[in-house]
Amino acid sequence: MANTFSLILVIVTLVTGIIWALEKFVWAKQRQQKIDDILAQTNELDPSLQSKVLPQPWWVENSVSIFPVIALVLIVRSFIFEPFQIPSGSMKPTLLVGDFILVQKFAYGLRDPVTHTQLLETGKPVRGDIVVFRYPPNPSVDYIKRVVGLPGDIVRYSPDKRICIQPKGESVCKIVSQSNRVRSELKSNVGPMVQMDEQLGEVNHHILVSPWRMDNPINYKPRPGVNEWVVPEGHYFMMGDNRDNSSDSRYWGFVPEANLLGKAVAIWISFEFDRSPDSVLPSWVPTGVRFNRIGQIH
Repeated sequence: MANTFSLILVIVTLVTGIIWALEKFVWAKQRQQKIDDILAQTNELDPSLQSKVLPQPWWVENSVSIFPVIALVLIVRSFIFEPFQIPSGSMKPTLLVGDFILVQKFAYGLRDPVTHTQLLETGKPVRGDIVVFRYPPNPSVDYIKRVVGLPGDIVRYSPDKRICIQPKGESVCKIVSQSNRVRSELKSNVGPMVQMDEQLGEVNHHILVSPWRMDNPINYKPRPGVNEWVVPEGHYFMMGDNRDNSSDSRYWGFVPEANLLGKAVAIWISFEFDRSPDSVLPSWVPTGVRFNRIGQIH
């Protein structure tokens, strides 16, 4: 859907931009020349009648009016910031369903909004970044996860659900998930969830793990015998903060650098959708605003 909208936005901008340019540099001058010819023959023409004698077509008038707005939206959305909505709980407790976030599009390079070809390199992801990217098995779908492994890293995920990372060129595997620092236990539809601390680079954040079982073991069962991954060059290892309820690099592989869309930097609004079972409101209608969640994402 996002890719389709980007394509439509580009097409509308191009069409209205062409009409705007033709009006400014060709058609307007042609109309003015005709008006000058009429004035040369009549010596006088009421200014109020000029627009009636040579009216500007409605589609030209509308295109000229909306082109600057559409062009600004395209530039901001493609190269500066783009809004995204969090559709699932895979990034709990950092991001919740109903959070609307801003994604910094220029964080990892300026890209063509249609083909996603990199036009200018501006930076690389660092460990701990929350990244929006095109889902490798289906690039038409956008995913959001946290960067755990960088190119060349060895990532190990132990049975006690701790992550150990051995950076490229180093001989020591560093444990980043502190399972001995339990913050709280949260209720969910899969049983109690333990909230723990995790330190990825300079980013300290919380993760959720289930000490009892995974959500839907059929879908989220790790590949047999695989609990260690070597991240290829030009790729990243992504994981959700809700570790036992996240489809991520453990199950479908690495994210190519070309699939990166931007860095999630802030929550600009957050809606809650909690309602009683007998509520008559549609599921998409919010029941409140979580003002305390507005701000920077960590």
